[in-house]
Amino acid sequence: MGFADDHLIPLVDAGLGNSAYLVDLGEGRALAVDASRDLRALRRAARQRGLTVAYAADTHLHADFLTGALQLAHDDDATVLASAAPGRAFPHRGLADDDEIDLGGLTLRALATPGHTDEHLSFLLLDGARELGVFTGGSLIVGSAARTDLLGADRAEELARAQYHSLLRLAALPDETAVWPTHGAGSFCSAPPGAERTTTIGAEKQTNPLLAAPDEDTFVRRLLGSLGTYPGYFDRLAETNRRGPAVLGTEPGLPPLSAIQVRQLPGRGGQVVDVRPMRDFAAGHIPGALSIPLRDQFATWLGWLLPDDSPLAFVTNPGQDLTELTWQALKIGYERLAGHLPMTSWIAEGGEQQTIELLTADRIGDRPVLDVRRPAEHAAGHIPGAVGIELGALPARTGEAPTGAVVHCGHGERAMTAASLLQRAGHHDLAVLDGDPDDWAKATGRPLKEGA
Repeated sequence: MGFADDHLIPLVDAGLGNSAYLVDLGEGRALAVDASRDLRALRRAARQRGLTVAYAADTHLHADFLTGALQLAHDDDATVLASAAPGRAFPHRGLADDDEIDLGGLTLRALATPGHTDEHLSFLLLDGARELGVFTGGSLIVGSAARTDLLGADRAEELARAQYHSLLRLAALPDETAVWPTHGAGSFCSAPPGAERTTTIGAEKQTNPLLAAPDEDTFVRRLLGSLGTYPGYFDRLAETNRRGPAVLGTEPGLPPLSAIQVRQLPGRGGQVVDVRPMRDFAAGHIPGALSIPLRDQFATWLGWLLPDDSPLAFVTNPGQDLTELTWQALKIGYERLAGHLPMTSWIAEGGEQQTIELLTADRIGDRPVLDVRRPAEHAAGHIPGAVGIELGALPARTGEAPTGAVVHCGHGERAMTAASLLQRAGHHDLAVLDGDPDDWAKATGRPLKEGA
């Protein structure tokens, strides 16, 4: 058994594609690295081992979730460890390159690894002179490096060149050094698909195409060429994390709402979000409601499609996990949560309903098709003639959607969200493909088209 097996607890947020880490330092003390504001999993792991968090380290100003470091400082009296560079507006121990923290038997060394952000630090965990592993945040990740365009497209190349030198610095560590990244598969910070979330320096030197780049220019071309779109809320969370998110005093709740309160909400600038499964939404929903099913990816689509300053009412099914719903919203800075309304209550009060048709692939016929997957998914194979507008871009482009479209994605959830956006914008006769493009190819015997 190695150090990681005995002392390191990865805490994976599958929806955001990220990992936080809890390190058992012994004597009931722990180090948390890149903890989210949603501390439920970390708290469970700490309780199981009888740990109190003594240190909360952040590798960078996160853009995809709110830091939990301030909450840990409040609740556990943890010392917050972070870069001294960006002027965080809350108490923390500011670290510069090669600064070391004595953890009581182990040492944490800060390594300046800019690229993903200007102030990015990696944290090398040492046992004496032996390198146990390195928390690389958004620097070196499994099979890639994190994106460098979050500070603006005009700085993407500059930061990609910084990322190149940061990765070379990390690659100089011994091959057996464990690599514990924050961003992983499913993250919009440009992690490639794959099941592995941790790695080693040696494995990355053998398999990471960016580390195999023969020179800096090739590295930059490869990294910038891999960048796709990212949720709009990324543009505001880093500043919230610099200022410091509000500490939560009590366990948040989601109060019940009446049908009349939900009817009044849009008039006050609010939004109605239906979190039920997409089939339930298709069968009947409140007019104007946006479908975002409660699943791992809920926070991503909430943050991409809705403003964070509007009161939100959630339409639910009995038995849905309201605590999960609340934390997914809170971890990305959505705090104006008006409450929830069971759809059964809306129906019992005679509320008006709209529907959206679900179509199997063999019933599409010659109807126009709207593909709301990401551009790379569309290019990999799409129904011939399909219009491609990815879901994140659709709110600004509803007028480009074909009339009477059959909307599709990979499973149906994104397509139903898109159809609800279009219906709210005045589109009629919409349908959602009950399946994926491969189902269409099988039903028609025709091949999918590759490319744009």
